[in-house]
Amino acid sequence: MASTALSTTVNPTKICTGKNGVVAPARMLKSVKGLSSKPCRSVVCQATSGVLPDDVPDMEKRQLMNLLLLGAISLPTVAMLGPYTYFFVPPSTGGSGGGLVAKDKIGNDVILTDWLKTHGPNDRTLVQGLRGDPTYLVVEADKQLATYGINAVCTHLGCVVPWNSSENKFICPCHGSQYNNQGRVVRGPAPLSLALVHADVDDGKVVLVPWVETDFRTGEDPWWA
Repeated sequence: MASTALSTTVNPTKICTGKNGVVAPARMLKSVKGLSSKPCRSVVCQATSGVLPDDVPDMEKRQLMNLLLLGAISLPTVAMLGPYTYFFVPPSTGGSGGGLVAKDKIGNDVILTDWLKTHGPNDRTLVQGLRGDPTYLVVEADKQLATYGINAVCTHLGCVVPWNSSENKFICPCHGSQYNNQGRVVRGPAPLSLALVHADVDDGKVVLVPWVETDFRTGEDPWWA
C-alpha cells in the first residue's frame, strides 16, 4: 500500500493556519491517503522572521549597554589626557590674590633682601612678570623697593623699552617714544603710559600682582585692566 510523500519544495518561512486549527505549509500539500486533496479554505498566512522577539534587547538594555560602552571609553581617555594637561598648564608659583613671584634673568625667584644688596637707589632692572612680560622693579631713593612695577612693553608697537639712567627716563629704541621714571608717557608716538603692577613681598619673595585700581600717575582708570 503506497503513500504519497509531502512536497519538498515548501517555503519554510510561511505557515498557514486554517479555521480548524490545522497548521500546514503555505503551498498545497500533495495528497496523502485519508486526507482530502482539496485546498483548505479561509487560510491565514503568517510570515515569520529568523529572530524571535525575545532575542531582541529592549530599549532599557540597549541604553545600559551604551552607557557601559561610553564609560569604558571615557575612563582611559581621561587618564591619558591628565598628564598632558599637567604639562601644558603647569602649577602656579605665584602668591595669593592672583600674584606671581618675580623671576630674575636666570629664572630664580627674586628674594627682596638679596635684590636690595645688589640694586641701589633709583635702580630699575627687568624681571619676568605677569604673563611673562618684562617688568621693571623700582628701587626708590631711600633704598626701598617701590610698591609698583613697570611693564616694559611699549604702548606703541610693543618694543621692550630700556631704562636710560643718564636721562632718568625710559626711551624706546624703535620709534623714539619716551616715558618718565614712573613709566608715564611724555613723548609719542606711544599713545599711553606703560602698564603698572603691584610689587608686594610675601615670605621674603617679591610678588607681582595685577594693578586694577586708578593709575596714580594720571588719575584715570588703568587702560590695561
